[in-house]
Order: sequence, then structure tokens, then C-alpha cells
Amino acid sequence: MHRLLLLGCFWLLTAPTVSSIFQRPTGSPAPPRLQYLLEPLHSTVHTQRGATATLPCVLRALPQNYRVKWSKVEPANYRESIIIITNGLYHKNYGPLSPRVHLRHSHRYDASLTITDVALEDEGRYRCQLVNGLDDESVSLTLHLEGVVFPYQPSNGRYKFNYHEAKRACEQQDSRLATYQQLYKAWTEGLDWCNAGWILDGTVHYPIINSREPCGGRLLLPGVRTYGAKDKQKDRFDAFCFTSALQGLLHPGPPELQGGRAGVSQPRGCHRQGGAALLGLEVLPAGSLRWGVAGGRQRALPHHHPPGALRGAARPRRPQLRLPQQGDEDLRHLLLRGEVGGEVG
Repeated sequence: MHRLLLLGCFWLLTAPTVSSIFQRPTGSPAPPRLQYLLEPLHSTVHTQRGATATLPCVLRALPQNYRVKWSKVEPANYRESIIIITNGLYHKNYGPLSPRVHLRHSHRYDASLTITDVALEDEGRYRCQLVNGLDDESVSLTLHLEGVVFPYQPSNGRYKFNYHEAKRACEQQDSRLATYQQLYKAWTEGLDWCNAGWILDGTVHYPIINSREPCGGRLLLPGVRTYGAKDKQKDRFDAFCFTSALQGLLHPGPPELQGGRAGVSQPRGCHRQGGAALLGLEVLPAGSLRWGVAGGRQRALPHHHPPGALRGAARPRRPQLRLPQQGDEDLRHLLLRGEVGGEVG
């Protein structure tokens, strides 16, 4: 009997504790469940320049004392810039977006943010945060502009821009430096370009579809190749710019003609030499488009897109824009200012 008692005591002393048996699961913890905010049905809102866009943020219940804060995550430094703060009765706007934003307020639970006259720099990630005492919760949404990415270089050759010059050059062509997400999306749609260029976050990349010797060799896999972050003052490359058509400036022809001419406003700085800037588009019967290059000979940009891969806002009776495929003589009529250079292999 004493031997059995000793064995029982020994088993109790050596048995693992409950906390060691039921260990917490490893890995990323599940995001906390939203208590007051409704999860938006779609996390991305698609729009175009000049349009009005609304980012949804709706409360399921109203806390006794609360604030709702809208902010934008800046892609260049990942800091959040406050846009608007409200307590349900009063609100205050902040920053450069202040004149163009307001709360939709379609009902007492609605804290959705409306942006009028959407600009190129409005694209990005936004956060709607509910602050309720010590507790807060938030939803994130992405505003996506339909548009095109194009490489840009001055007329005197490639690799002439530092970061700040590349930024100004894109702005002079009625565009802005592309984000990595925009460049990556353009690559998935067929953008193939050998020269490295600056993008908005200060890194340098070039997208390759067809591996070849002048573009790092045939053994490297296709992709968006990167040089990483470079010195914004000293290092010199080309630029990858992003532009979006202005809403209301692109008009298809009369229905009876099944086509016509569609005009695109002339970009600011289009008189400057070098690079590429979208000036016009001709819509032909059966919905096809023709393209060309202003200032002399007709040629395509050295880009490759799969057949039928049009870019732009998909709206009824509105032509869609993309940069042309090499050899698409009967497909597009894009008027481009100056010559577009590039070692395309």
C-alpha cells in the first residue's frame, strides 16, 4: 500500500501542468472581431481621375462617446495622413485633400468618405478608424485608379533623371511616378521594358516578359527586376509614370457610326521633348482603335500585351486605353509626343 501511495505521489509531481498541455497556437493571431464597424463587402474601390469616389465605412451601432478618423497611408514613407475627424455631430478636415472630401452621411450610421474630382495622387490605401475610449477598431480600403504605366526618358538619352527630376518629368506629362503595385500590374498585363526606372517609393525596377541578353541575360526568369533603393540625389535612371484618363474627356462616336473620334485633353507639358504622353485616340468601326506616333514616323511603343488585353475603365460605349503592342498597325491610334527610347533587345 505504501509503495502504491509513493508511486501515485511521484506521478502527480512529474505530470505536466494543464498550461503546458494546452499551449497557445503559434502563427499570426486572428484579427479582432469588429464590434461597431461593418466589414465592407469590397476592400477595393475602382475609379478614374476626375470622378467622384466613395469609400464605405458604416457603423452597426453608435457608442456613447466616439470619434471616427479617416487617414491615408502614404506610399513613399508609409505614414498615415489624417483626412477628416468626426464625432457624429461635428467634423474637421485636414491636409491637402481637405477641399475635396466630405462624409456621405446618408444615415446616422454612415461615416463613408466621399472624394470629389479624384486626382492621380489620391490612389492608395485608406483607413477608417473608430476611436471609443481606450478601444478602437478600423477597416482598410484601397482606392484604385484605372490607367496606364509608361516608361519615360528625356530626348538626350536614357538614365538622365535623379529621383526628383523623374518625379517632375512625370508631372510635366500630366502623370506621376508609378507605385510598385501599378508597375507590377502593368507587368502582369504584358509590360516588357529593359531600362530601369524610378518609381514613387524611391526604388528602381524594370519589368521583363521575355528574358534576353541585353536585359540581364536569358537565364534570369521574367518578372519585375529590382535595383532596390537608390540615392535620390546622385543615382540616375529613367522613370515609370502612371496616368489616368480624365472622366468626361473621352467620348465615343455617334451610335449610328459605330465609332468616331475620341479626344483626350492635351497633357500639361506635352510640348516638351522626349518620353511618351497620351494625346489622342481614334475609335474605328467595330470598336477597334488605331495608334500612331506624332512628330514623324508611325511606330509602336516597345511593349507587349496579350491580344485583347485592353486597359482602362470598362464602361459601356467607352473606349478602353492601353499602350499598343508592337505591330498592331490596325489596332490603336495613340498620339505620342516625341520618341520613346529603350534597349529592347
